[in-house]
Amino acid sequence: MTQDTTPRRQSAPDRLRARCRDYLSRPFFDYFFILSVVGLITAVGAVMVLSSSTTWSALDSGVWTQGVRHIIFLGIGYLVLWLTLWMRPSLIRRLATPLLVVTVMLLGAVLIPGVGTGLVESGARSWLALGPFTFQPSELAKVTLAVWGAHHLSDRRPTRHWLHDPFVHYGLVAALIVVLILRQPDFGMAAVCISVAVLVLIFSGLPGRLIVSIGGGFGLLALGTAIFSTLRSKGEGSYRTHRIEVYRDALLGDFDDVRGKAFQSYQGFLSLAEGGTSGVGPGQSRAKWFYLPEAKNDFIFAIIGEETGLVGGTIVILLFGALGLVGLRCAMRSADPYLKLLAATLTAGVVSQAFVNIGYVVGLLPVTGIQLPMISSGGSSAIITVGSMGLLASAARHEPEAVSTMQSYGRPAIDRLLRLREPDPAGSRGPAARGTRPDRSPAEPVTRRPRPVPPSPGEGRPAPRSTTAPGGSVTGGTTPRRRPRPGGPVRTDRHHPRRRG
Repeated sequence: MTQDTTPRRQSAPDRLRARCRDYLSRPFFDYFFILSVVGLITAVGAVMVLSSSTTWSALDSGVWTQGVRHIIFLGIGYLVLWLTLWMRPSLIRRLATPLLVVTVMLLGAVLIPGVGTGLVESGARSWLALGPFTFQPSELAKVTLAVWGAHHLSDRRPTRHWLHDPFVHYGLVAALIVVLILRQPDFGMAAVCISVAVLVLIFSGLPGRLIVSIGGGFGLLALGTAIFSTLRSKGEGSYRTHRIEVYRDALLGDFDDVRGKAFQSYQGFLSLAEGGTSGVGPGQSRAKWFYLPEAKNDFIFAIIGEETGLVGGTIVILLFGALGLVGLRCAMRSADPYLKLLAATLTAGVVSQAFVNIGYVVGLLPVTGIQLPMISSGGSSAIITVGSMGLLASAARHEPEAVSTMQSYGRPAIDRLLRLREPDPAGSRGPAARGTRPDRSPAEPVTRRPRPVPPSPGEGRPAPRSTTAPGGSVTGGTTPRRRPRPGGPVRTDRHHPRRRG
């Protein structure tokens, strides 16, 4: 009976899984995928801002004014992305501390009356006027917490005394930044900075009991802030209390005041419902005609759901989910502790912010005013978020497999097009780490093999074996062995294996 040796044809799912494993194993997969997803998300954002801002732009100077302005800021953001790709990780790490100092100074300058702006327009003094443009330092603060935290906590462990503990140092710096943001007051951005700081502590290896303690402390702080705001409102109810009430109504599906405190959330629900499965078409939204407040900023996902339907909203969610998975995969594959911590924190921070925005638009979370990253209209937000994705792409570019492939076969086409240098094999350790040997432990013995002595010319054969009694000297001489005293210590080394009478 002959055995059939013809190879079996693989099924379609097996071929698909094999092809996916092949793509995932390629050295530049993470690098190319991150750049592609960032490009797709920003393209969706540019189209949706152009569509949702036409009504308000028509009241100012032109129909496309705010949309073109957003595209210009995206272009500046891509320039920052290229700059972060061009810079060495060691240089970025050296600039972490100066960046922290500049961020704290800008957050302090915002609080100065006459310097900070936005208190009348949005209720928070969060912007600095730079000629015709405005800059929001709190957007820079969330990236600074990630960059400086990765620099300060990589390769660190908790110490016995809290004064010398690097985790305590980072917690104090994060608390200072959060307090400065709360003084504006901007509670949404303060929550984002708190989440970034907690993510840095988690990914840096902070013990679980300390994470629970920190989470409990932030929870008590949030509860105390809510109670204080309610008491200060003198029974009339503050806007934070209204947001909690609207959130309760959204979960129950029954809004009490659709023309007052629940107007924005209710209009967002109507936009999503009108979109259906496939949407009403690009540019055909009716909610943007002064029905939905902040249609181009906080509630732009409602416009996406109305114009592109369930399909378009699902694609946006999948893009952010894919960015999160590949970003965390890049962090796991990175060999540099600094890049590993930086990639994990930036990925988790951007993706969590996106899902918080989508969550309060669809009614799963209370409204916080957090923008949808890389999609919502904004100047400093678009520039800093897109630029931070350059740091994530740089971490993917410095994966060991990618570095080895570039050294063997050269740079890929996109790196040659962007005039990027080859990645540094030393990573964030800098040029000083190149060519250095690993340090030897002081307790490790150094063994050297003795050099053989050549025989003298007069010796034709080896010396005869000594007839001296066992126990002679190590050098092979004829020194007699001393007999041990009765009752004395017995030597157990290799030259005296046993006691002789």
